[in-house]
Amino acid sequence: MVNAGVSGDTSSGGLSRLEWSVGEDADAVIVELGANDALRGIAPEITRKNIAEITRRLKERGVEVLLAGMLAPRNLGQEYSKAFDPIYPDIAKAHDSLLYPFFLEGVALDPDLNLPDGMHPNAEGIAVIVEKHYAESGRAFGQSPVFLRVKAEAPRLPERPFMQIRRKA
Repeated sequence: MVNAGVSGDTSSGGLSRLEWSVGEDADAVIVELGANDALRGIAPEITRKNIAEITRRLKERGVEVLLAGMLAPRNLGQEYSKAFDPIYPDIAKAHDSLLYPFFLEGVALDPDLNLPDGMHPNAEGIAVIVEKHYAESGRAFGQSPVFLRVKAEAPRLPERPFMQIRRKA
């Protein structure tokens, strides 16, 4: 697994560096982008367009894609949430991609699993994410969950939008 993410990145940033950050030898990519778009109040239409284009380009190259979905913070209002929340399921369906519906499942809004900022997981929260998400993505991509457990326990995982999985030669 190769981590090709940039902390604090938006979907626009991810799209702009896709071609050089995801190598030709990638078999699969976990796309975990969009949370910072929502935190910055970027129009959901822009996020949708960027995630769809990232997914389209990867699928065109024959790369399996797992979209790690995100939900809009509720303080942005019902209209924003209504536009943002269906982005990932819609794109996964349109591009025949895998979907993990909510990247922060079991962690979001739990003060015991987040840093004092209330938005970023602490070490315990990261452990929950790894257990729920990365083991599942390993099964989805045909990799051993043990392989992913060993490779995926880096402390900065939630900040990394692209994760590539390469098969051993």
